[in-house]
Amino acid sequence: MIYNNVVAREVAEYLLDIRAVILNPQEPFTWTSGIKSPIYCDNRKTLSFPKVRSYIKTAFSDIINEEFKDAEVIAGVATAGIPHGALVADVLNLPFVYVRDKPKGHGLENQIEGKLEKGQKVVVIEDLISTGGSSLKAVDALAQAGGQVLGLGAIFTYGFDKADKAFEEKKCSYFTLSDFPTLLSVALKQDYIQSADEQSLNNWYKSPETWVY
Repeated sequence: MIYNNVVAREVAEYLLDIRAVILNPQEPFTWTSGIKSPIYCDNRKTLSFPKVRSYIKTAFSDIINEEFKDAEVIAGVATAGIPHGALVADVLNLPFVYVRDKPKGHGLENQIEGKLEKGQKVVVIEDLISTGGSSLKAVDALAQAGGQVLGLGAIFTYGFDKADKAFEEKKCSYFTLSDFPTLLSVALKQDYIQSADEQSLNNWYKSPETWVY
């Protein structure tokens, strides 16, 4: 769920402007799961644009200061959440750790890199939420290591019900800077897409598994 409508629109504009998000309902992309998608989102591209990455880190930091005042550690989800998490930790002057998708296969076999004390209160930074699976794996890893996860923030979410239910089941609070409905509204207003594409994109949003392009 988006935290602030003004921020959501601003972030959506940035993502479209730098082509971190591409909308192409006529020639959809194929996800790893095999699902055909009219949207491609690569938030790593935001790191190459100082104005954009600065806006994102400031938005995250302001929200954490407002909603998670007790945060003691910022955690980034590997790999795309790592740089944004580090930037936020720097703004807030808090320790930073990052979470791999699985324990490293050599050395100390760490899944969490950095120093996390048992009982420390953690806010997790992620770049993108689709189904919520990889994000919640990181939340579980932090909890198993003794961290107290206060919540998770992401740059963008597709807004699928499946993700909402997954976070609800884990009793994990989360927020995003922007989401698919906001992006679609901005894209239409600024002529990134034609009005004829709007229905197709909305159909995908409602049921990506059964979407026909």
